[in-house]
Amino acid sequence: MTRAEEYGKTAILLGASGLVGGLCLEALLKDAVYTRIVLLNRRALPIEATPRVTQKAISFDRLSPGDFSGAHDVFSALGTTIRIAGSQEAFRKVDVEYPLTAARIARQAGARQFVLCSSVGADARARNFYLRTKGELEQEIGKLGFDRFHIFRPSLLLGKRKESRFGERAMQAVTPLVNTVMVGALRRYRGIPAATVGRAMVAAGDLSRTGTFIYEYDEIVRLGREKLGSPKR
Repeated sequence: MTRAEEYGKTAILLGASGLVGGLCLEALLKDAVYTRIVLLNRRALPIEATPRVTQKAISFDRLSPGDFSGAHDVFSALGTTIRIAGSQEAFRKVDVEYPLTAARIARQAGARQFVLCSSVGADARARNFYLRTKGELEQEIGKLGFDRFHIFRPSLLLGKRKESRFGERAMQAVTPLVNTVMVGALRRYRGIPAATVGRAMVAAGDLSRTGTFIYEYDEIVRLGREKLGSPKR
């Protein structure tokens, strides 16, 4: 069951300048359920102007309820790397504090649904710093009382990033071969196109069920394919 009959909804997108965020935006623009899409970024993006999209250049250190005015659903693809951030503290600020603060304020402003791009293996009890921070974010947003909380846990994201990541480029080159031998419990670690993740996030936003839901490789692929094959409205 979907909420396709619920038109006139407003979506807030965090992280539209990134790989998954940009592809999530593309999927949102193809979804007639959302007649208003608000992008919250540090600076305006060089994208084609459209009446459905509003860009707000904001500071994530100074978010306010007004930034989420009228929001129904929030999609978050905020994220960085420790190399780009410069330290674990700076990484945590972008990957945990910013999206968590946004989620709290959005909930206070009346948003009912939160869709988060996290990571396979996310666990608040993990020894690995990266996986622990992802798990902590999931755990804390889960306490905020959203009617629907969708957590996406992809592994290696396939797609062209703006910044160069040599290790990821090397992995992407061998991913098609590696994926074929990753079966059973290892399927969740298969590399996946970022476009599939973006589409799947929007597809989850159209679902009517209530609660917290976690999607890994197989579920993400299924939702992404369903969204790709859905008729244009």
